[in-house]
Amino acid sequence: MKNKYNELIASLTNRELIVHLYLTQFLLLIISVILGWLLFRDFSYFDYFQISDKNVLLIGVPAGLVIVFLDVILMNYLPSSFYDDGGLNERIFKHRSIFHIIIIAAVVAFCEELLFRGIIQAKLGLFWASIIFAMVHYRYLFNWYLFLNIVTLSFVIGLLFHWTGNFAVTFMMHFLIDFLLGIYMKFRYSSLVDNEPDE
Repeated sequence: MKNKYNELIASLTNRELIVHLYLTQFLLLIISVILGWLLFRDFSYFDYFQISDKNVLLIGVPAGLVIVFLDVILMNYLPSSFYDDGGLNERIFKHRSIFHIIIIAAVVAFCEELLFRGIIQAKLGLFWASIIFAMVHYRYLFNWYLFLNIVTLSFVIGLLFHWTGNFAVTFMMHFLIDFLLGIYMKFRYSSLVDNEPDE
């Protein structure tokens, strides 16, 4: 299964990977709308998104920075096989402009936090939201360390939502993690050359 997944990723161009990324997030958004209607019967789940809450800056930002700091340290000291996701993250980020990385991080953070925290966790609780979040990150199932990493991260994000009741806080944390790690990967792998176009 892992080999088939890696072959599939290798067969896609960088442009196709980006299109697939956005289509996946659009699908999560559609699922959010459907589940939101079924579970809430209105858009009241947006009550959990309070961007003016001071905790967005006081909790979301420091939490995101701490996770990125720890992850970068571990990337530099653990064997590279621990972070092997088939090269997907590297291929997504190393060719993107900083502005495009901001867009990717914002879209992913919003779509995922809306679904997993604002809807699923609000109705089913922390445990199920965290497990489903980890399972959706399918590529990590093939690497025990990455899977443990994403399950742990999901529980941490879920705890922040449970504590603050605001998925704008978890959005900010998620955005910073994706954005800063995306920038890190862009510059870490920028010296590697391949034949595919930048955008």
